[in-house]
Amino acid sequence: MAQETFAFFYEVQGMAPGATHGPAQSISTTLVELASDTGGIDGSTSPGDEIDWSSSGFTGPFTYIALTQNNEPIVEDFDSGVRFVLSNDGTRESDPVTPNSAPYTYCFAAGTLIATPSGAQPVENLSIGDAVLTADGKTVAVKWLGRQTLRKFLNGTRIQPVRIQAGALGDGLPHRDLTVTGEHGLVFEGLVINAAALVNGTTINWVPLAELDDSVTYYHVETENHDVILAEGAAAETFIDYLDRCGFDNYQEYLDLYGAERVIHEMPLPRISAGRLVPGAIKALLGSRAPAPPNSLAG
Repeated sequence: MAQETFAFFYEVQGMAPGATHGPAQSISTTLVELASDTGGIDGSTSPGDEIDWSSSGFTGPFTYIALTQNNEPIVEDFDSGVRFVLSNDGTRESDPVTPNSAPYTYCFAAGTLIATPSGAQPVENLSIGDAVLTADGKTVAVKWLGRQTLRKFLNGTRIQPVRIQAGALGDGLPHRDLTVTGEHGLVFEGLVINAAALVNGTTINWVPLAELDDSVTYYHVETENHDVILAEGAAAETFIDYLDRCGFDNYQEYLDLYGAERVIHEMPLPRISAGRLVPGAIKALLGSRAPAPPNSLAG
């Protein structure tokens, strides 16, 4: 049974989009997963699930609503409908409360090898200014390496990445299993196809929640333009700003470096974000690379 403890809570003042944090209450509070949530006792809780709030001898049912822009939980009292933000930061009074319920951005799992002129490097070891190789053999500089740490308990299935088995894309690609978030685009047959749309139940699958640690860190590689780099040898997109960067752990670093957000224009390739839109020829091609089922023994 998962749980998480916070040092402060804030009553949410007003209604979205103008809601703010009320005065900080310095009372230790623990949120506890319930068996009645979407996935049962699986270490995760999804928006809309019932959750227990335990504080100073009081335990009561609340509804988990969403995370804030600071990745802190918003919960709602069953009876009164009053909403609270739980936090370990006691300085948020009067700050806006913005629910962050959108899918997370396009990121690589830690350990993913990115091609550079000096050899493949784990994505988390890249630094601003490092050169990486593009799919067409050019080099581009890393403008920023975004880092996002997500807790399984309060994100549920939203943190599940997609695992693409070695060789699943053909020609020995990727060289090793490649793990990316579901919205991350792979460039394949002249299309940008989100990893989630490629899930086929054999060589490309969602990573089960049970295999994930309590917190998972993902990394995105931002270059000057929307580029195609090589991750485990497979062509994969760099960051494109459909969502802003404020959900990343090191967002302040970006602001310190560049002063403000910037728009990155998407490369001129069609994007496919749903499995039903993947051309049949591509599905057949990927299916042909799936392992054959074991032969059944005659009875």
